[in-house]
This record gives sequence, C-alpha cells and structure tokens, in this order.
Amino acid sequence: MRILLIEDDHLLGEGLARALGQSGHACDHLTHGRGAMAALAATPYDLVILDLGLPDGDGIDLLAQMRRQSVTLPVIILSARDGLQDRIRGLDVGGDDYLAKPFALGELEARIRALARRKPASPGLYTFGSLELDPGARSVSCNGEELDLTARELAVLELLIRHAGKVVSKQRFFEALYDWHAKANPSAIEVHVSRLRRKLEHADAGVGIRMLRGLGYRLELVDRE
Repeated sequence: MRILLIEDDHLLGEGLARALGQSGHACDHLTHGRGAMAALAATPYDLVILDLGLPDGDGIDLLAQMRRQSVTLPVIILSARDGLQDRIRGLDVGGDDYLAKPFALGELEARIRALARRKPASPGLYTFGSLELDPGARSVSCNGEELDLTARELAVLELLIRHAGKVVSKQRFFEALYDWHAKANPSAIEVHVSRLRRKLEHADAGVGIRMLRGLGYRLELVDRE
C-alpha cells in the first residue's frame, strides 16, 4: 500500500515510515498539514495516517477539508487525545479508525490490514489462474501452496493481479513500492519482476509476466502445452 503519514513528531514519524516500509508499504511522511492536499492530489495513496496535534492546525480540520474535497481514502487517526468525545468527534468528521498514543506498532499494522480488507472496491481475495492473493493476510498461494515472496515481490504481484490483463507501467510500480526519499529508481522494478517471474515459473503457476517495451508489464496466463 502507498501510505501518507502526517505526524509532527519527526522521530516517531520517521520510525513509523521505516517500519511500514519493512512491512512492504511505501510511506511518505509529512510533519505539517500544509502540503497534504497537494500530496493527495499528486500521488495515488491507499491510506492516510493522521495525527491531530499538528503545528499548523488541528488535524480534525484537515480531515474535514479532505472529506469536503471528496478524498475518500481510509484515514486512521493517531492522537494523544484518548477521551471518548475526542474519538467520537474524529470518527464523525470522517476518520475510519482511531488509535490513541502510545500504541503498539503491531496494532497499527493490524488496523491497516483491516482497512485494506474493508475497501469497498476491492474483493477480499484476488485470484488469477492458480494464484490466490490475500491482501489482508499479506500472503499468496499457488495451487493451494503458499509462495515465499518478499514484501516487494508481493506488492508487485498484488498490483499486477489487481490489473490482470492490463499493462501496468514502471512508474505506477515505483509509486506503489517506494516513498519520496527512496534512493531506488524505476529500473529497480525490473529486478523485483525478474525474481517474481522465476518464482512463478518454479511453482509451475501457469501465470507469466510479459514485458511490453516502453509500456510496462502485464500478468497473463501461460499455455502449458
């Protein structure tokens, strides 16, 4: 998932971004509310994590602005305000979940997975040929046997299977897999695709990844005859 984290505590924000990155997400971190709307307009995010105590305004006001401007992405509110009325207000304004500080990283990741499963435009499982991908459990199986994929390989396969039969550009992969500060470049996608392709072949998945030069990659069924 591509996540926008708006958290004014620099150390906490950078720590969360790194941890979420290790879980296979691409996480961009802002320390102020300004710039959030521009970032949301420019980047195809899947989720927003929003702190309420921002130095340039109340996160509640930013959330209300997002909803007024038809930003429908799931929003997890992070806040030291743990009173009942604070939680009610945050959810009423448009938050999808509310997590009080301090919190455990594992709980935040579980809530991210729960929101991923609840996305109305997305089924619980993605299937293509012999493959079955569970985005909530972050797992994929082939003919009923789990495939051992890295977080990046799983993210590549998820993007391909969500757009099965269609071409996905390298830039779209890069936007989904890497945050603003990543030192990788779009050519790194070739490495992940190559490794994923070999694993699919080794598992006799009957599914291939076709490269269309200058356009991107497409997931296809492979004729085994």
